[in-house]
Amino acid sequence: MTARMIRYDESYASKIDELVEQSDGNIEIVKDPNLEYDPYFYERKAHLDKVIEAVDNGTMKMYSQEEADMILDKFLDKLEANDENN
Repeated sequence: MTARMIRYDESYASKIDELVEQSDGNIEIVKDPNLEYDPYFYERKAHLDKVIEAVDNGTMKMYSQEEADMILDKFLDKLEANDENN
């Protein structure tokens, strides 16, 4: 069997159920626990895979903890300075 994900409007659910019933076992509805807990699981996974690939091939810089802390501290200082000026 080929596994594919389809999305359909709830108002169309009865038609999908009829199609499954008429398929003589050729169509099976399988619940994906990833989608039950997080409907955007696969979109987020695809984005994360792209980020990992960019880090691995060097097009996105991976900061050390110290570098990240310094950048965050500068950003917070800038926010505080802007807050004091307003």
